Amino acid sequence: MTLAAVLINAPMPYKLIMFLVPYAIVGYDVIIEAAKNLFAGGVLAEHFLMSSATVGAFVLGEYPEAVAVMLFYKIGELFESIAVDKSRRSIAELMDIMPEQALVLRDDKELIVSPDEVFAGETIIIKPGERIPLDGIITDGETSVDNSALTGESIPADLGMGDAVISGAINLSGVIRVKTSGVYADSTVSKILEMIEESTEKKARAENFVSRFARYYTPIVVAGALLLALIPPLLLNADFAVWLARALVFLVVSCPCALVVAVPMTFFAGLGTASRSGILIKGSNYLEALSKADTFVFDKTGTLTKGRLKVTDVFPVGISREDLLSKLAAAEEYSTHPIALALIEAGKTDIKATEIKELAGKGVEATVLGEEIFVGNEKLMESLNITVPARSASGSPIYAASKKELLGTVYLKDEIKKEAKAAIAELKNLGIDKTVLLSGDTEQNVRETAELLSIDEYKAELLPNDKTREIESMIEANRRPAFAGDGINDAPVLARADVGIAMGALGSDAAIESADVVIMDDKLEKLPQAVRISRRTMGIVRQNIILVIGIKISILALGALGIAGMWAAVFGDVGVLVLAILNASRAMKQ
Repeated sequence: MTLAAVLINAPMPYKLIMFLVPYAIVGYDVIIEAAKNLFAGGVLAEHFLMSSATVGAFVLGEYPEAVAVMLFYKIGELFESIAVDKSRRSIAELMDIMPEQALVLRDDKELIVSPDEVFAGETIIIKPGERIPLDGIITDGETSVDNSALTGESIPADLGMGDAVISGAINLSGVIRVKTSGVYADSTVSKILEMIEESTEKKARAENFVSRFARYYTPIVVAGALLLALIPPLLLNADFAVWLARALVFLVVSCPCALVVAVPMTFFAGLGTASRSGILIKGSNYLEALSKADTFVFDKTGTLTKGRLKVTDVFPVGISREDLLSKLAAAEEYSTHPIALALIEAGKTDIKATEIKELAGKGVEATVLGEEIFVGNEKLMESLNITVPARSASGSPIYAASKKELLGTVYLKDEIKKEAKAAIAELKNLGIDKTVLLSGDTEQNVRETAELLSIDEYKAELLPNDKTREIESMIEANRRPAFAGDGINDAPVLARADVGIAMGALGSDAAIESADVVIMDDKLEKLPQAVRISRRTMGIVRQNIILVIGIKISILALGALGIAGMWAAVFGDVGVLVLAILNASRAMKQ
């Protein structure tokens, strides 16, 4: 005799005990939570309805149904817990841009103090390789500053007396003295950290659908069951046992377990499909938000571009192209500056330079094949009284000269990813209303990138707080922006957008932590793919909601009329659950 036959044919007391044991094992925490809610005044909470429905099934003698309903409910909770949003707003990785100390000049003495101990108007000294601790103005010295942690741009800025510096940037070359323009709490780096924390609070979290549904559904169902059990016997002198049975059937079929299981399972299937495609979506609420995005906003460097410089144009003067590039590469041989690396890659020479000397904020001086060569920016050329010609080429110019004459100009530019144009075109084909480029790069470079990729709007020379304000203005205009970016500087705006998308392979840890979606292999074509997956998943979610609610309302009505009995209630609960799960499994397809 099979186990099922034993359970069915067992005497009633034993049969009850045999089903109560698994019921208690599976649903004890639900019962306990329902009891807590009852004493706390939360009578109509979801756990209470689930407990009432399953206890009702026991009262009607439907022991397998009671256990099955509770089991399915717990499976639904498991799916829901897997898809739940994980804690991801940690800003521990941002500690890398937070300066640990400041060298302040007080009473002609150099003192090392904490950045938050420096007052506005004091003079601080920043040596090469150090991170700038506070915002201010350079009062002495020239240098190159790496702002990539703040603007995302790979080309360092050449600064001198009177130029502003911002905290979090790295001083690359010369020693500079800076008069602070404020205290640490008001500095750029401090504001970046604050913005990430505030963005978490500002960003609305999508409520769990079942909880929203139960908020209205539960009181209606419980009130309906009570009225069904009491009004006919009291007002019409009807058989109380008959109407109590109808009320219990009403509770069983009205149990929302089909939604509790199928809706999270659909999300889970969509999240799994995205993960297999190299797209990490950090929760069902972000998948839902991505499906509704109508504006795609992009950072430039590292997102639409490769994030490394390349020589694009060469204009030699009086020498060959190869000789110019060789001399440039030789002069920069020992430098790790991003511009130097690009020149070395373009020149690829065996020529060795001697007497290499770094000229802070301007470039380098070196002897190449017995000739004194200067390589650097326009400031360096001005100091040599050499006039540089105007060129129509785009990118950042670097000049090479002897003491008396210009030897040539090369232009360096960050390469655009080859798949960028097609990805943006596909997003537009999917119905994305607007594409926007927000960048810390120069107006010319940003404009050229936007035009080349057919991006609708662009804004240049932005700091992180500027980007955040742009996103907030879009939200205030009832837009639903998704922002794709990388780097620490993008973390605040990634957190503030409706959906923040980090280009994960090359992106910073802070950006990945702050983002809602991470493109693991850094391929831009995954952006439209993520949109397609999210929309398909949400379509199946809506189908399941209509399916479940439609069938349940029909059986509720039939049950109240006495047409539908317990078998119909079982179908209305377990049967519709199976249908919804089968439909949800379609979200697992690519």
